[in-house]
Amino acid sequence: MEGKMPLLGDKFPELEVQTTHGKMKLPGAFAGKWFILFSHPADFTPVCTTEFVAFQKRYEKFKELGCELIGLSIDQVFSHIKWVQWIKEALDVEIKFPVIADDTGKVATALGIIHPGKGTNTVRAVFVVDPEARIRVILYYPQEIGRNMDEILRIVKVLQISDSEGVAVPANWPENELIGDEVIIPPALDEETAAKRTKEYDCFDWWFCHKKR
Repeated sequence: MEGKMPLLGDKFPELEVQTTHGKMKLPGAFAGKWFILFSHPADFTPVCTTEFVAFQKRYEKFKELGCELIGLSIDQVFSHIKWVQWIKEALDVEIKFPVIADDTGKVATALGIIHPGKGTNTVRAVFVVDPEARIRVILYYPQEIGRNMDEILRIVKVLQISDSEGVAVPANWPENELIGDEVIIPPALDEETAAKRTKEYDCFDWWFCHKKR
């Protein structure tokens, strides 16, 4: 439904967008890759500027994980281009990822990220999309609060670990208060497996077992 925020597990909607790197088709432009689409309220604003610098400072780390970045706001492409130029000239940081110019609001409406009560501003949303174009994580921040890019980077890492190893990942990984950098074995689904668990792994109980990677 147009204007309804997609849900976890939904396919990322097919969209043709104008960016600072030219026209692109999403999610096809990142086929076979992870990507993060993040929206910001407006160009030439302080919190958004700190976020763009923070994302760029970690861009190579995202790319090492096979993950691309793409920004978005309801500004014209001319504004995006000038803002990116200003960041390079004033702050000595070159923004290397594309930024969607959604001046019609079409993309923001499709993703359900127009900020209620803030005119046409987009909220600070983050969509983490996997190589199958499935939306795996959605983060949603108010206009006044800047995001933690290290947590977004951690999200991509742990999703990849969970997918490839069939495990769950604890709070604050890799510095969890109970099991450090270990990972959690999915709960047993039958009595026989539950009885074996405490013999096969380190466990607090049969339903809470963990292991080193």
